[in-house]
Amino acid sequence: MKGSSGQKIDVKKTVEPKAKKIRVAVLMGGPSSEHEVSLKSGENVALAINREKHDVKKVLIDKKGKWEIPPEELAKQDDVAFVALHGTYGEDGTVQSELEAVGLPYTGSNALSSALAMNKFLSLRLLRDIGLETPLSFFVSRKEWETAPIRIFERIRYYLGYPVVIKPNDNGSSVGVTIVREQNELIEAMDEVCKVSRSALIQNFIRGIEVTCGVVDHGWSGSAFSLLPTEIVPKVSHFFDYRAKYETGGSLEITPARLPDSFIRMIQQIALKVHKAVDASGVSRTDMIIDRHGTPHVLEINTIPGFTKASLVPKAAEASGMVLGDLFDIMIRGALHRSSRRGA
Repeated sequence: MKGSSGQKIDVKKTVEPKAKKIRVAVLMGGPSSEHEVSLKSGENVALAINREKHDVKKVLIDKKGKWEIPPEELAKQDDVAFVALHGTYGEDGTVQSELEAVGLPYTGSNALSSALAMNKFLSLRLLRDIGLETPLSFFVSRKEWETAPIRIFERIRYYLGYPVVIKPNDNGSSVGVTIVREQNELIEAMDEVCKVSRSALIQNFIRGIEVTCGVVDHGWSGSAFSLLPTEIVPKVSHFFDYRAKYETGGSLEITPARLPDSFIRMIQQIALKVHKAVDASGVSRTDMIIDRHGTPHVLEINTIPGFTKASLVPKAAEASGMVLGDLFDIMIRGALHRSSRRGA
């Protein structure tokens, strides 16, 4: 192009600056019995996050709870923490409290909601109070088991009968979960639970179809939506225990579940109701069992479900038409949105 004097003018196109990438620290490992599962979740999260939008680094927390990079340093370096920690420390509100103390936004539920969901006995009582069906559950402390086992035998005999389900009150990944079919199996099952938890749940065994349903939200009220529910058919165990969850071919996982459309909608509505009841954020997964009468019973809610390649929520997200990187992007942006509202 030439000006009025005939001199050539160099016209440069205006190039809009690229949006600043969000700096994400993926927290993985942790001092729980689910350390190895968490490592796999963290690796998969780091791999799937969209690198065009995010700068990603993995941060290991070892089995003693020592951070590879201390949280106060992460708060200076990063915009958000992606919590891929499972079990105690990761899901019970501990790490959430540490991140809140240094002002670093994080994915998932806040400390209070995490602690509530992790305590199976309290969360099931809440869900029962709002009208949802749950197994009949007895809370047993380690001290009570060690000092008064006869009392526990009598409660089971009087209220439940056999079989019963024994599980830790505050653990995930089905660690320590056992179906006890007669009294002489109870001692070994309770001893195993007491190795990984200070308290146990004893529940009536419900025979039926195992299903699970994920819920995702964008970080603001009214934004939660359910993924397609998954039907679980264990292959290597009688129920969806640790082996059935993580061994290759351990379970047949069918998404959407082989249920009538009306049941699919009912399962999705229950999962949404549970997500809202505990004030969960980001992503949750609610496990249920449908009895022979067609009644769904809520077993538990997971506020940090697995993110491995074999995990249920990533598979359900993909079956629901969502790219895994987009799911993680929703979680990250939701965390930043919640943080900005707290700071407003």
